[in-house]
Amino acid sequence: MKAIILLGGPGAGKGTLAGLLQGKTGYIHISTGDMLRSAVQAGTPVGNEAKASMDKGELVSDAIILRIIDERIAEEPENSCFMFDGFPRTIEQAEGLDQLFKKYSGTLTHVFCLDVDQATLLKRLTGRRVCKSCGAVYHLQNKPPRKAGVCDIDGGELYQRADDSESTILNRLEVYKKQTAPLIAYYKKQGILCDIDAKGSPEETAALVLDVLNV
Repeated sequence: MKAIILLGGPGAGKGTLAGLLQGKTGYIHISTGDMLRSAVQAGTPVGNEAKASMDKGELVSDAIILRIIDERIAEEPENSCFMFDGFPRTIEQAEGLDQLFKKYSGTLTHVFCLDVDQATLLKRLTGRRVCKSCGAVYHLQNKPPRKAGVCDIDGGELYQRADDSESTILNRLEVYKKQTAPLIAYYKKQGILCDIDAKGSPEETAALVLDVLNV
């Protein structure tokens, strides 16, 4: 088993990059948020534990998240390649992930840290709009709808998510910096951290990552 990690603040483009890399490399995209929602929806034992925490308004514990990842890895062949999107977020999660790699005799080859300046992140996130009915995502500058405020797909109303307001984004960026600074040092010490200039287009960012991966 081989794996890479995509690190980056809100709006850095981790999800978009993961989609591009998956198509060109065969790496399996592991998004903890998506897996958590799937486990809860499927009513798996670990999903039910996660739901109990979420229903109480509590954060899902690192142990539960790592169990969900463990179950997901176990579904694939031993020689699979995985790509972790926005996980781990803390040193504790990183250490737990290291233990999973040992369990599966896996190797973490690269941790890509997507570098985007704050002004660019704000422009990306404050311009995002989401369809109320189907969830399709638009951007006022990069991917505007054909008709302002209306979804191209089903004509639903577009809205700005509460966590995409400027004040909320600035707070999220501060939280990210505090959480991630120790993580960056952790992986830099291991010699596997790669800084990637992610201010350009998703395709340009993907090309930089693919060059490092020699793909």
